[in-house]
Amino acid sequence: MKALVHSEDEWKQKLTPEQYHVTREKGTERPFANQYWDMHDDGSYHCVCCGALLFSSGAKFDSGTGWPSFYAPADEKNLRTETDATFGMRRVEVMCAHCGAHLGHVFPDGPKPTGLRYCMNSASLDFKKS
Repeated sequence: MKALVHSEDEWKQKLTPEQYHVTREKGTERPFANQYWDMHDDGSYHCVCCGALLFSSGAKFDSGTGWPSFYAPADEKNLRTETDATFGMRRVEVMCAHCGAHLGHVFPDGPKPTGLRYCMNSASLDFKKS
């Protein structure tokens, strides 16, 4: 997939205010009050900005955090990470590799087989039922 670049005005036209805040301004939605935290349907989760495949429902698990959580991406090449030292914490930010959208963070406290917890914002995801 080719890198997707838009101006800030184009992103604002394409996305809802919450999607824009989360994906373009690195915001975070409220836990337990977002679209996908408690979804159990079969399907795939894509980047709301560019449509890149990010996660499969088969890798989704209930982390108890109030955000959709996954133990592995559907395709690692669609994600990129970098250190996030905001708010006095040291975390690993997860972004879409194609459009740079902020998706959430990854933590080393997930279930087997990876031991990872990709804690994502629903506002950054677009679910496609299978």
